[in-house]
Amino acid sequence: ADEINMARDLVDRFMSEHVLPVGPDHTCPYLPGRTACSEGFEAGAMDAALYLAFMDRGFRRSGSVIYRPACRACGECIPIRIPVPRFRPSRSMKRVWRRNRDLHVDVGPPVPDEEKYGVYVRYLDHQHDGTMTGSRDEFLDFLYNSPVQTLEFTYRFGRRVVGVSLADPCLNVLSAVYMYFDPEHRKRGLGTYSILWEIAYAARQNLDYYYLGYYIADCPKMSYKARYRPFELLRPDGLWEPGPDRLDCNDRSA
Repeated sequence: ADEINMARDLVDRFMSEHVLPVGPDHTCPYLPGRTACSEGFEAGAMDAALYLAFMDRGFRRSGSVIYRPACRACGECIPIRIPVPRFRPSRSMKRVWRRNRDLHVDVGPPVPDEEKYGVYVRYLDHQHDGTMTGSRDEFLDFLYNSPVQTLEFTYRFGRRVVGVSLADPCLNVLSAVYMYFDPEHRKRGLGTYSILWEIAYAARQNLDYYYLGYYIADCPKMSYKARYRPFELLRPDGLWEPGPDRLDCNDRSA
């Protein structure tokens, strides 16, 4: 607790003494008709307590960039986390878990290779809108260039890689980074399964929270995170509070 509090004090002092660069406005990828921008900085290396303190001030990382939304007329991106000991999967989540009992999961340091890169490219071709190029440099910089300790979860059917997720262990939390999978196996619900597997891993490690990025109520691509209950949302004053018992979360996973 002392280490976390000291890190939070450092982050608060840093934020009070520095004006972070703000990126240019661009079309919001989540809410139609809106523009978005973010503020942040690039980090060469950062210890776990400091990164956790930044996350508790609304920041996340993308590769080596530590950022948070800085949209002028919108505050819809809200950090969300799951209290690991109290998490209870829904019936649809239990079905996804059973559906993937034939998979083997390896956990270890991130190791990019040709097979994983092929899965990543196929995933982008199927899932995304062209905002990411799928280049090898992007694959390495976005997913495998990290200023903090990162774990890679590799999901295999036999010897074949069908999905990969990455997450950052930070003291008493596990923070999800990204998940990509082979669209040939999309009916498995691998996105849901990876979250369930990482929460189960966090429970085995006696971690307190699973950080799941930003929740956006009016965006189905982001509102699904409220299906993982109970959950907490970060208030503008930097305190976490329990999420509503009932919330439209667009449950389409299973």
